[in-house]
Amino acid sequence: MKQYFTCKRDDLIIRGRIFRHSDDVQPAFILCHGFMADSSMCTGYAELLAGNGYTAFTFDFCGGCLKGKSGGNTTDMSVLTEIEDLRAVIRYVQSLSYIQKDRISLLGCSQGGLVSALTAARISEQIASLILLYPAFCIPDDARRGRMMFSRFDPGNIPEKMWCGPMRLGARYVKDVIDMDPFEKIRDYDGPVLYLQGTRDRIVDVHYARRAVSEYPNCEYHEIEGAGHMFRGRYNDIAKRYIRAFTDS
Repeated sequence: MKQYFTCKRDDLIIRGRIFRHSDDVQPAFILCHGFMADSSMCTGYAELLAGNGYTAFTFDFCGGCLKGKSGGNTTDMSVLTEIEDLRAVIRYVQSLSYIQKDRISLLGCSQGGLVSALTAARISEQIASLILLYPAFCIPDDARRGRMMFSRFDPGNIPEKMWCGPMRLGARYVKDVIDMDPFEKIRDYDGPVLYLQGTRDRIVDVHYARRAVSEYPNCEYHEIEGAGHMFRGRYNDIAKRYIRAFTDS
């Protein structure tokens, strides 16, 4: 069963989908897409989780997509605004009568992984578990270098607007993370974590994963040999096996 949902962050509408295979009260997973992507990036994982006894929620970040369905402008988006989007979705999920309130978990891909990790640390008592797929812990370092994906700028003189490939960003995207130490921030989450990282990721180098997992006291970590950024084909099949086993436990 799939249906649509909406909720709000301030005056912005967040739009998403619900995946569930049962009318029973179930635990939930909220899934977060990556930079310039949209909720369809997480559909396969949502379907897997729904088949494994969870109600899964996907949504478009406000201003975080090239062709998203949620409100907001790309020039107003940052990691911190996406944290607020995710927290709005968490509150919505907590309000639903068919969700086990003490079993709400997060899954995040790339930038959505960084957002999920930071959010889980902020409200650790509300997040039952965390799945991170190639999370972009590199973003603050990229901001300090003035090289964020396709965008190049002087970090000492951040422009008000900049192009990052086809997406136009605002200065806030850089300013909100340029002084951030994500490893210091994530250590407040002590719940179970599944962390999957490709060894040939050219966007998020594997050393970020090796650094991040040392901050988690309860982390199952796997490097997928040969996988790049985003898991495709047989690498995605491997990731799904790890996810299925983690959510079975």
